[in-house]
Parts: sequence; structure tokens; C-alpha cells
Amino acid sequence: MKAIVPLILTVSLLSGCGTAAGDRGLSGAGVGAGIGIIGGPPGMVIGGAVGAAVGMLSKPQQINLGKPAWRNS
Repeated sequence: MKAIVPLILTVSLLSGCGTAAGDRGLSGAGVGAGIGIIGGPPGMVIGGAVGAAVGMLSKPQQINLGKPAWRNS
């Protein structure tokens, strides 16, 4: 049960920003690494890789939290 909560959080947040594949991959990597920090350095690497992959493979219509912070200028 403990593993399900971070998994759900990860899946819901991985592709949270932007419409371009690069933006989604970058934000997904950041979120994945942040959640993976629970598992220490190996968790950060795995979380970042999974986050980047999911962010780049998902479509903006699936989850869209708006423009990424680095594009708000």
C-alpha cells in the first residue's frame, strides 16, 4: 500500500507542464527525481528517467497543468 501512493502521485504529476515534448520531459524528470529521492540516489536516477520518459510520451490532452514556469516571462 505504501508504494501505491507515491506511484499515483508520480503518474499524476509526471507530465504536468507544457505542451512541447521537451518541456514535458524536463518537468517529468524533475518530478520523478523529486519523488525518487525517497529511495536515495538510485531512486532519484530511476525516478528521473521514468519521469522524463512518461513526460515525453504523454500527450498534453491527458494532463495539462498549464505553461511551465520557465516560459512565463
